[in-house]
Order: sequence, then structure tokens, then C-alpha cells
Amino acid sequence: MAEPGASEAQPRVSSLRLRLPETLKARADFLRTAQGRVQAMPGFILQGRDRSDGGPMRVGFTCSKKVGNAVARNLAKRRLREIARLTLPDAGRPGWDYVLVGKAKATAQRKFAAMQSDLRAALKRIHESN
Repeated sequence: MAEPGASEAQPRVSSLRLRLPETLKARADFLRTAQGRVQAMPGFILQGRDRSDGGPMRVGFTCSKKVGNAVARNLAKRRLREIARLTLPDAGRPGWDYVLVGKAKATAQRKFAAMQSDLRAALKRIHESN
């Protein structure tokens, strides 16, 4: 017998994924974004680039081996994905590519609310330098 509420969990998960902007997957897109504007924050580094094509906002996530083993890198990327999901729909801009780069220890240990606030501030600074 299915657990009560189990059928309710599936629609919520799929609707949450819809809010995340398109994901960068090609290495060339990551490299082009790295050539754009950079804003270092305590828990991560934000790279941003205006594509000037009016297309959808796109976001990528990366963590080097300096962040730690695979478990630590995956934790850091999950946290970055979640702050992006909560923040970018309101604070990001269409036609922009963003890459969030995890930092050793800081991405996993910084308070989540502080990281959200940091992302809003970083986006504001990157957009102001336009």
C-alpha cells in the first residue's frame, strides 16, 4: 500500500524543477561565461555574461576538486542549485548566462540564508557594471 501523501510529493518536485532556468552543459558556454563579469562572495563565485540575444536565462554550476571529494562537491552543487532556484527567477535577467562556482569548505558551511543574500548582492553588482 502506498504511503499517504506519497502521490503529492511527485508533482511538487516536478514543479520546482520548472522554476530553475535552463542549465549550461557545454564546456564552451562555461568558458565564455568565465570571460564575463566575476563577483566573488564568501560562499561562492558568481560569473555572469550578457548574451544580448534576449533568450532565456541559463545557469551552470561547478566545483573543482579543491572543494573536496565527490560527496563534498555534490553537496556544494546541491546548495548552489537551490539558491539559484530560489533567487534567479526574481533577480536574474533574461539573455544572461550565470555560473556559480563552489568554494572549498565555504559553500558547504555558510548559512543558507546568507548564501541567498550573497547571490542577490552578487547579481546586483554584476548587473550594475553593465
